[in-house]
Amino acid sequence: LGPRGPEWQENPYPFQCSIEDPTKQTKFKGMKSYIAYKLVPSHTGQQVHRRYKHFDWLYGRLAEKFPVISVPHLPEKQATGRFEEDFISKRRKGLAWWMDHMCSHPVLAQCDAFQHFLTCPSTDEKAWKQGKRKAEKDEMVGANFFLTISVPTGPGASLDLQEVESQVDGFKAFTKKMDESALQLNHTANEFARKQVTGFKKEYQKVGHSFKCLSQAFELDQQAFSAGLNQAIAFTAEAYDAIGDLFADQPRQDLDPVMDLLALYQGHLANFPDIIHVQKGALTKVKESKRHVEEGKMELPKAEGIQERCNIISFATLAEINHFHKIRVRDFKSQMQHFLQQQILFFQKVTQKLEEALHKYDSV
Repeated sequence: LGPRGPEWQENPYPFQCSIEDPTKQTKFKGMKSYIAYKLVPSHTGQQVHRRYKHFDWLYGRLAEKFPVISVPHLPEKQATGRFEEDFISKRRKGLAWWMDHMCSHPVLAQCDAFQHFLTCPSTDEKAWKQGKRKAEKDEMVGANFFLTISVPTGPGASLDLQEVESQVDGFKAFTKKMDESALQLNHTANEFARKQVTGFKKEYQKVGHSFKCLSQAFELDQQAFSAGLNQAIAFTAEAYDAIGDLFADQPRQDLDPVMDLLALYQGHLANFPDIIHVQKGALTKVKESKRHVEEGKMELPKAEGIQERCNIISFATLAEINHFHKIRVRDFKSQMQHFLQQQILFFQKVTQKLEEALHKYDSV
C-alpha cells in the first residue's frame, strides 16, 4: 500500500535496454531475409540480436500470462516494404518505446520469459529453445497468475470493495476520454505533418520562386547601382526555398515522436477493457456470494474465500492503474518538452534565414 493506494512492489534491480543497429540478415543460404535488432540490457551489458518474430512470441506469452497487466502492444506487422529504411527506422523507435515500458514495469521486467528474451545468447539456439519451451509450459498463467500475488495483510489492509468499484469506474471513464482525445490528436498531428511535408513546403517555395522571377526581371535593367538589390532579392528567394525544406523536414523531429507515443498508449488503452472486465467479474461474484450467504445457499467460509480472491484481484488492478498513471505522466511530460524544444529550434532556424535575407539589403 503506497501513498496513492495499492502499488506493484518496485523492481529492486532496475535496468534499461537499448535497441540499436537494425541490420538485414539472411538464412537458408540467402533464400530468406530478415531484420535483426541489437539489444543491450544495462544489467548484463551483453548484446543479443532479436528478430521481430521473437518480440511477437514474447508479447503472446506475456499477454496470456498476465490478465491484469497492460502488456504494451508491439508496432504493427508489415508484409510489404519491410526492408525500406523509413519503415525500419520507425519500427525501431516503436520497439524502443515498447522496451522502455517493459523495463519500467516492476512485474514484466522481472518475468522469466522477458529475462530469457534479453539475456539468452543469440548464437545458442539450444538454450533459446529450452527457455522458450519453459515459458510455454508455465502453468501460472491467466487466472492462476493471481495465485502468485501476495498482498498486504493485517488490520486496514483489505480494500473497501465499494471504493474499489468507484475507482475502477472512474478509471474506465478516464481511459475512454483519453482514447478519444489520443485518436483526435493523432489525426490532427498526421494531417498537420502531411500539410508541412507537401502544402507548406510548396507554398513557401512558390513565394521563393516569385521573388526569384522578380530578381531576374530586375537584372534586365543592367544598371550597376541596382545589382545589390537584385542579389538581395535573389537571396530572399533562396531563403524562402530553404524555409520550405525546413517545413518538410520538421515533422520527423517533433510530430512523429508524439504520434509514436500516442500509438503505444492507444495499445495500452485497448488492453484496459479486458483488465476492467476481470475486476468487474470478481466484484459481481462477491456480491452474489454475500446474497447466497444471506439466503443460506452458501457457507460463510466459502464466501470469505471468494472475497479474499477478489481482494487480490482488486489490489492488482489498482496497482496496474497506479503504474499506468505514473508512466503516463513521465512519458507525456518528456515528450511534450521534446516537442516544444524542437518547435522552438525550428522557428529559430526560420528566423535566422529571414534575418540573413534582411541583412542583404543593408548595403544596397
